[in-house]
Amino acid sequence: MTATWLGGFHARVGTRGHEIAVDEPVEEGGTDAGVMPTELLCASIASCFCLALAFTAGKRGRELPGLQVAVRRVRAGRELRYERFEIEARAEVPENELAALMEPARRVCWVSNTLAHGVELSYGYTSVDARTQR
Repeated sequence: MTATWLGGFHARVGTRGHEIAVDEPVEEGGTDAGVMPTELLCASIASCFCLALAFTAGKRGRELPGLQVAVRRVRAGRELRYERFEIEARAEVPENELAALMEPARRVCWVSNTLAHGVELSYGYTSVDARTQR
């Protein structure tokens, strides 16, 4: 996964031949040419848990028609981070059936497991000095 800066707050993220446009809204200084990075984080949670629920239901010979997963983010006061993500699933099945799938789906959701257990970040860099390029 690689992000390439296109100017301002606009970047292009590429992976496996797919591209995602990333930008900030106009009111935040961007041009709104794509989704915000924080929206991508929420999209990762929502999509991974949605697929985990569908997978879990499928393993039990069930389907979840109309399945949707919404993620609400709660900011940590004025800090530049979120303190909580609230994940809510909806499907056109009885409530008890969906409720019974939540924990098994959580166990197979890579994204929510990564966030719930914490993750170490490691930063590196490669600098190219324009004066020595040929």
